[in-house]
Amino acid sequence: MSHTAHIPSHRKPRPQRVTKLRAGVAGGVLSTLAVAGTTGMANAAEPVTETIEMPTLTADLATQVAATADATQQAADAYTLQADKDAAVEQAAKDAKKAKEKAEAKAEAEKKAAERAAKERAARSSERATLSTASSAATAEAPASGSVSAVISFLKAQLGDAYVMGATGPNAWDCSSLVQAAFKQAGVDLPRVSQDQSTVGTEVGTSNLQVGDILYWGGKGSAYHTGVYIGNGQYLDAANPSKGVVIQDLSGYPASGAVRVL
Repeated sequence: MSHTAHIPSHRKPRPQRVTKLRAGVAGGVLSTLAVAGTTGMANAAEPVTETIEMPTLTADLATQVAATADATQQAADAYTLQADKDAAVEQAAKDAKKAKEKAEAKAEAEKKAAERAAKERAARSSERATLSTASSAATAEAPASGSVSAVISFLKAQLGDAYVMGATGPNAWDCSSLVQAAFKQAGVDLPRVSQDQSTVGTEVGTSNLQVGDILYWGGKGSAYHTGVYIGNGQYLDAANPSKGVVIQDLSGYPASGAVRVL
């Protein structure tokens, strides 16, 4: 034992407050840090919460946009369909109008054609009557031969008959069959076709024609049409399908040549 152990010490004991203060400060700091950390963690967690909610919001918005787009497309389709229907109705109306106009035009054309045909038949009947009364005057230009008169009489009896290629009568003729049949009345056998008829008999000039001369158009031996001169600058022939058997003026269709067989 120390010799001073029995002497009370006069050293002041170390204050405990400082330690407690320090502990309190440290605790406060730690608490503050803990609170700050907790707050920081809470603040840091907020973006995570928003990030999680964003896909849900985006999906809803996409659904709304898609629905709006579908509605817009349906409206556009409906408008296009209606426009197509309207166009089809309008086109159908136009087509119907054209068809009606075409039918009316056709009917009018047929009516005019019928009227024209009736007038032509009336004109032929009148021409037959006129020629019948003038028959004696026409045959007066013929030579004093009964054979020529028979030819002319036969030809005039066929006026108004139809022209049909290859036909030989009694109501339809082509040019050469009519000439052949007419001269047969006078006992003259002529070839059947125009080419051969242009080579028979005696060649005469077209400026020195007599009633009963055979006229031809085209070259001699290659003629494509024949008829018979009946006087007064006229000839009788089976002209074509539109005219039939008629009397025509040589001035309107001059012959290439003529032959005389009677």
